[in-house]
Amino acid sequence: MSNTNNTSESQGSQQSSRRTQKPQKSQESQDAQESRRPRPMEVLREARAQLAELTGMTAETVSSFEQTEEGWALEVEVLELERVPDTMSLMGSYQVELDVEGQLTGYRRVRRYERGRSDARGSGGR
Repeated sequence: MSNTNNTSESQGSQQSSRRTQKPQKSQESQDAQESRRPRPMEVLREARAQLAELTGMTAETVSSFEQTEEGWALEVEVLELERVPDTMSLMGSYQVELDVEGQLTGYRRVRRYERGRSDARGSGGR
């Protein structure tokens, strides 16, 4: 009988140690997910979605994108005022900053222009 008792005790302790190990594994995977830097495409999608949610305007394209020490820096082209014809619509170029996890930390409009106008900055000011 004592042998049976020992067996059930050892089984109980094995089950107990398995229960203890499972939370450690899930904690490790949770830590790994938290420390994982988002991939560039995830950052682009999140930046556009967050900017659109904050401003209420449609983020159309990302014209520049770079990783920085603080996180990410993007320039996003936004439709600010839709007009007919479409070439007369007003666009805004926004500088967007995100932290290392891809959360928007700030934005500001750096330029406003008509969609159909060429960029004077890119053509030498002509």
